Amino acid sequence: MAVTGRLVALVAVGGVPIALLPGWAPVLAWVLLVLLAVGLDLLLAVSPKALALERSVPTSLRLDEATTCELLVTNPTPRRLRGLVRDAWGPSAGAGVDRHRLDVPAGERRRYLTPLRPTRRGDRPADLVTVRSLGPLGVAGRQRSLPAPASLRVLPHFRSRRHLPSRLARLRDVEGRSSVQVRGQGTEFDSLRDYVDGDDVRSIDWRATARRQELVVRTWRPERDRRVLLVLDTSRTAAGRVGDAPRLDAAMDAGLLLAALASRAGDRVDLVAVDRRVRARVERATGAALLPALVQAMAPLEARLTEADWPLVVRTVRTSLTRRALVVLLTPLEAAVEETLLPVLEQLTARHQVVLASVTDPRVEEMRAGRGDEVAVYGAAAAERTVLETDRLARRLARSGVHVVRGTPEELPPRLADAYLALKAAGRL
Repeated sequence: MAVTGRLVALVAVGGVPIALLPGWAPVLAWVLLVLLAVGLDLLLAVSPKALALERSVPTSLRLDEATTCELLVTNPTPRRLRGLVRDAWGPSAGAGVDRHRLDVPAGERRRYLTPLRPTRRGDRPADLVTVRSLGPLGVAGRQRSLPAPASLRVLPHFRSRRHLPSRLARLRDVEGRSSVQVRGQGTEFDSLRDYVDGDDVRSIDWRATARRQELVVRTWRPERDRRVLLVLDTSRTAAGRVGDAPRLDAAMDAGLLLAALASRAGDRVDLVAVDRRVRARVERATGAALLPALVQAMAPLEARLTEADWPLVVRTVRTSLTRRALVVLLTPLEAAVEETLLPVLEQLTARHQVVLASVTDPRVEEMRAGRGDEVAVYGAAAAERTVLETDRLARRLARSGVHVVRGTPEELPPRLADAYLALKAAGRL
């Protein structure tokens, strides 16, 4: 049962005759009148259980985009439905005005719109719909919370998309819309051209030279259809927040930019998300289907409060890749990496080109400059020690054959894309 302000007003109005007339009779009479009004409203109010409720929301949308939830209320009863309805969602769904005034004639239905602007990535399920059905007097009514299942999948934002055009232009330079000579492992023959001063004599094609009676050299281009495997760390270290988002989201953004660039370069991109077990996989998605597949797989992922099982990662990579490939480890560069990743890293670097992309916290650099008081000085010392430890670990990884890329959430995606282009230009993929 639910009551309204009219009931309070009705009781207050009754105080006037009660104060003027002596005895208990006026009090009892007014109480009976109020109870009669409440009983009449409860009797004539439409039962919420008799209503048919249906929610409709888009299948998915990107983080920070706006949408609406349509709530369809059908009244199959012979009475007119009046009252209130609350279309409830979790806080991270970003619901706007979710309370609507009900007025549904008998046998009809009405549509009510609730604006949504999600503030977190992932699956955002709807809560119960609460219906308050009032009687004709409007002093009381029936109230019940009913299920109307709906779920909205919020995809990663992909803010780094703005860097894609400039990196594609550099990619065209690397691949050579005009033929360029590139030496190194992992190159494909492109064409023949006349020898010019400064060319490496090892590039001379002696058979073609014999046929043409002029020195001819081979030109090369970076290989296409190479494999790029994104390994997304979803362990506890990915749960640390940088700004207003976890590190995991920044790693996803960097991975999406690299995937878009590598796909345009003709390389095949796969994804595996792992901590103590494999949480998501994307395989054999190419062309226009790649990015939708990646964002759909990334959207529901959350960092788990467990350590990453790097031997499992190595086994997963070895079973997924049969030939040399670029393996990108999207994981924070912390002491845990030194203890768990380094002992098994040689198994990856022996067969593949490995890149480790780590998100850094800009707050650390701010703390390093702090000298305002004792607390700031201690904070600066702690930040300096953190930087020295990560620098030492980065050098150790580099000696193991790992290309380390670090940056803030805004810097990491373009730096990772630049590292990919540099490796491709050097013929190391």
